[in-house]
Amino acid sequence: MSQPLLLKGFEVELYTGRADGTVVGCSAEAAAALEGFVTEPDCRNLEYTTPPAASYREQLQLLLEPRLRLRRWLADRALTLLPGSTLSTGDSRRFERSNPDNPYHGYIEATYGTRVVTASVHINLGITEMEALFAACRLVRCEAALLLALSASSPFLDGAATGAHSQRWLQFPLTPAQVPLFESHQHYVRWVEQQLQLGSMQNVRHLWTSVRPNGDDRPHDLNRLEIRICDLIADPLLLLAITAFAELRIHQLLADPATHDPARASALSLEQLAELADANDRAAARSSLEAELRHWRSGEPVRARDWLASELQGLAPLALSFGLQRWLAPLEAVLQQGNQAQQWLAAEADGASIATLIAAGAEAMAARETELMALLATDRSALLG
Repeated sequence: MSQPLLLKGFEVELYTGRADGTVVGCSAEAAAALEGFVTEPDCRNLEYTTPPAASYREQLQLLLEPRLRLRRWLADRALTLLPGSTLSTGDSRRFERSNPDNPYHGYIEATYGTRVVTASVHINLGITEMEALFAACRLVRCEAALLLALSASSPFLDGAATGAHSQRWLQFPLTPAQVPLFESHQHYVRWVEQQLQLGSMQNVRHLWTSVRPNGDDRPHDLNRLEIRICDLIADPLLLLAITAFAELRIHQLLADPATHDPARASALSLEQLAELADANDRAAARSSLEAELRHWRSGEPVRARDWLASELQGLAPLALSFGLQRWLAPLEAVLQQGNQAQQWLAAEADGASIATLIAAGAEAMAARETELMALLATDRSALLG
């Protein structure tokens, strides 16, 4: 292993509701009662963040501990956590403000309505050298559709199938509407300052795209890449597997930028690559693993499932050198059995109701967390070796 693992951390958005799958908002009360939780503009979901740590085992614990504290608080109110990234069982006709006095929340409601009332997970990977950070942003942006294809979990809205695998990504208002592949840190700074002057961004956080640079004083002080495209990934081990895939692709880039930086290794221009990436994201939102995408190297069509299988095969030696092969293992099951959206849609086609599927998913989430905490405590799992 030539380089250390990257620091990583997660922003996890979750819906709260009843065990029967009904969404019930309580984020303001939960955030006031529990350290580490914050509200979203709509009270039906809330968010927690894990601190940066390079270790996958440590991040597993950091992902689980806040969720178990939240579950204990919810249990006293006969509530639980719900899977999925959209209001699967309703009601998207109304906005339920978590803080009616917050003017930014008012802007969000007036401008976007319930299109933003989604749950997801954002993956942050630490990169402090600016040339490497923006090269990584270009690579991950061009492959973000693969991460959505693995994580798609929002085929339902308001008690009906939408026809998409990630309704969340199709309805969420990407802002600004067109975002370039940034050539450099200086290009990013100039572009953000221009958007603020034009009013297409309300503040430096108002850049809602699949992948963006992040840091404590944007756009100037940056220290990480933030992947925003993934739907909520209920199983922490699958979340860590997707993270390991993205991290290994970045390590390939850092070791050989001439081969893996789209700015240097693609037959397409940066403008064409930005259009290709956005089109791939939409295709993955509609059909996930079965989507026909266009590869950034040549623009040639490739099925998402096949692209992923090829990349995983190519990553195997590097995964072994970093000791990450076991953390990657859940991805093979997704390629063979389908992602959460595909499994839900298959069950609905066989006659299961959406409410029943969400309720069963909520129960499975809780059981999985209990199982993983037990494995961490005993340290007997091969996955945790």
